[in-house]
Amino acid sequence: MIDFKEVYKIYGDQVALEDATIHIDQGDFVFVVGPTGAGKSTFIKLISKEIDPDSGKVVVDGIDLEKMSNREIPLLRRNIGMVFQDFKLLENKTVFENVAFAMEVVHCTRRTINRQVPQMLSVMGIEDKAKSFPQELSAGEQQRVAIARAIINNPKILIADEPTGNLDPDTAWEIMQLIELVNKRGTTVVMVTHARDIVNRMGKRVVAIDKGRIVRDSRGGEYGFDD
Repeated sequence: MIDFKEVYKIYGDQVALEDATIHIDQGDFVFVVGPTGAGKSTFIKLISKEIDPDSGKVVVDGIDLEKMSNREIPLLRRNIGMVFQDFKLLENKTVFENVAFAMEVVHCTRRTINRQVPQMLSVMGIEDKAKSFPQELSAGEQQRVAIARAIINNPKILIADEPTGNLDPDTAWEIMQLIELVNKRGTTVVMVTHARDIVNRMGKRVVAIDKGRIVRDSRGGEYGFDD
């Protein structure tokens, strides 16, 4: 599903990724951990072709991203859902409209939107918030909306960048259970996090990056850093 082969990315005199080689299977759940500035954000930005490597190869869903034209990038990103620490919801749209927007972008019919969005809100446990605006929601509710929007089009990959960073521990665990549910439906999950307790508790695959290098890749692994 995702392959990095001897990937390097350098910003000026700073090496963000060095000789990164890794394979992530379809349906895998991978925590990407490491100190601040280790190269974690660079890793996920390469998957969505937000940036390009300086050398090496990145292959996503069988596609060599180096050979992809600019016109093809939106097609790649339709298969990648994104969830962020700060939610990135559209403040002038209701919960229903925020989730529906992701379907409108890919030209779904209004009939399909009106059927699928309520179903997704129900799965996320926020069906009663459909007419609410983001500022009327708790942080946990906003993140549920963000997840619903990210997966409404059934992406093959979900990239989560510190999705529990702004949440209290109980709410964070609820969000992780939802992300695990998404994974069990067949979506590959790549999650960047500093949440040691969540990583240790869930026992998923852990890829550790330090100073741009992948220093550990273990299944059922632990966080393993002191930061």
